[in-house]
Amino acid sequence: MAANHRPLSPHLQVYRPQITSVLSILHRITGVVMSVGLVALIYWLVALAGGEAAYATALTVLGSVPGKLFLFGWSLAFFYHLSNGVRHLFWDTGRGFEIPQVYRSGWTAVGIATLLTIIFWTAVLSGGQ
Repeated sequence: MAANHRPLSPHLQVYRPQITSVLSILHRITGVVMSVGLVALIYWLVALAGGEAAYATALTVLGSVPGKLFLFGWSLAFFYHLSNGVRHLFWDTGRGFEIPQVYRSGWTAVGIATLLTIIFWTAVLSGGQ
């Protein structure tokens, strides 16, 4: 059998990560994280309907340090997915495809997600006052 001298397709190890690819992958990951977070939401709603003892247990679980870390990550995923989804809606109009605009809108989506997460958790931790 003759040796095959065709070039091999480049792999992820060859390319330096770019913001466009990282944000695309992150958008997919946050979609999965939000799906997993729905299980926690359903658990909370079932506990709410299950009575005072079940609800107290749910608050203890979700109010623990790992529970709060999970909820923080879930809210960050939600706000990123939301802001990046709005970015994609603008792309659906055929605008914002120039490389500088793509980079600017990507960083804007990250910034807005971070800001909304901080605002949300500030309100949660201050008791909504």
